[in-house]
Amino acid sequence: MSTNRREFLKRTGLAGLSVAGAGLVSGCATSNSPSNLDQIRVASQNPHRQQFNMSGYAAPKLDTVRIGFIGLGMRGPGAVTRMNHIAHVDIKALCDLRPEQVEAVQQKLAGTSHQPATYSGSEEAWKALCEREDIDLVYIATPWHLHTPMAVYAMEQGKHVAVEVPAATTLEECWQLVETSERTRKHCMMLENCCYDFFELLTLNMARQGFFGEIVHGEGAYIHNLVDLNFSKDGYQDMWRLKENTRNGNLYPTHGLGPICQVMNINRGDQMDYLVSVSSNDFTMAETARELAAKDNFYQPYVAHAYRGNMNTTTIRTKKGRTIMVQHDVSSPRPYSRIHLVSGTKATARKWPSPARIATSHEGWVSPEELKALEEKYTPEITRKLGNMAKQIGGHGGMDFLMDWRLIDILRNGLPLDQDVYDAALWSAVAPLSEWSVANRSTSIDVPDFTSGAWERNTPVDISLRGGGTTTVKA
Repeated sequence: MSTNRREFLKRTGLAGLSVAGAGLVSGCATSNSPSNLDQIRVASQNPHRQQFNMSGYAAPKLDTVRIGFIGLGMRGPGAVTRMNHIAHVDIKALCDLRPEQVEAVQQKLAGTSHQPATYSGSEEAWKALCEREDIDLVYIATPWHLHTPMAVYAMEQGKHVAVEVPAATTLEECWQLVETSERTRKHCMMLENCCYDFFELLTLNMARQGFFGEIVHGEGAYIHNLVDLNFSKDGYQDMWRLKENTRNGNLYPTHGLGPICQVMNINRGDQMDYLVSVSSNDFTMAETARELAAKDNFYQPYVAHAYRGNMNTTTIRTKKGRTIMVQHDVSSPRPYSRIHLVSGTKATARKWPSPARIATSHEGWVSPEELKALEEKYTPEITRKLGNMAKQIGGHGGMDFLMDWRLIDILRNGLPLDQDVYDAALWSAVAPLSEWSVANRSTSIDVPDFTSGAWERNTPVDISLRGGGTTTVKA
């Protein structure tokens, strides 16, 4: 930890938030307490001095990427299956708190070349996996409050990290990720799969080619009714995601935000400046808890909670005067949407409501024939190479596989990440920043610059496969 960082923590009272402590502070039940909300404002003013610029950093090449997986509940098993299709991957270890989850995934690998060691039955079994000398990459798919403690520990043990979204739930955790990655020079990639969806990749390539002109405004969202799943006893382990919903803000910003940030070159030519956030009342969650508790005492502890509002709208202004709107609603009966709107001085694109559309004037959207021609012209290399195969292998229509393949190809060829630790920190930071703004009558709050000014010289994400594309796929 740098000297200026240590002095800042002592001066502001944040020094006690160690890696383990940060995981506890981010726990669901206490995240909206006044002291924690005050710490959000303080941590946003962190005087971090960059130790090493991880943007554009190319780690030494790995011919074979040896992986250990932590978390085999919702997302982990699918990741293991996808990685089994990628050549030059060796699955060395599997870990989950529940032994039956580990056994089920291990059985899926029977008959393959992978013979992973297994870890389970203890809340700290994952540490032994991170400490293994024969692992290059730790892939984390656990509850949110464990993401940063696990990622930091893995990097401290000399491992690259791929961590599910959000990478952090507090600003202090965001800074921990940045400082650890810079100090260890180990990659920390947040697994934002939506950046690898097909229309998002298309619009990113169009932006790179100047199709939109100057980007003026972008919109993203996570609108997905999860009430039944959040209240399901068979859903999230120990009801952890329901408990997260006691925080009031944009709790899950990265799916809609990530692709827009890449289009706008955020952290790589532009930077977020400040944001404001407003939430509606909760019209669904508390009532659902009461209805369920009336029939089943299991839900009685959840009746007393105050839940986040149905709709949160967060607006961000960038240093170069662009604006971003990102919404969060997981408790209203609306059709799924991430919006994905890109608005420039020459053209506009919007993915939801479907079908995806593009316009080059105010007179209306281009015809289906014109849209097909634009897709033919601007489809990026990664989609041409792997798009059909990714759809067959799967993972949210193929974007999960494109993300995993790209990560392995980057590590094998010694290329910079498409999504580095600064993206992981910044995109995740919108959640706690929005909590503070909501709690303070939508007052604006400055967004920390996790790059320490390096955004002005960092190069944009390279959408081509230049220097890579050599990783093959197994049937």
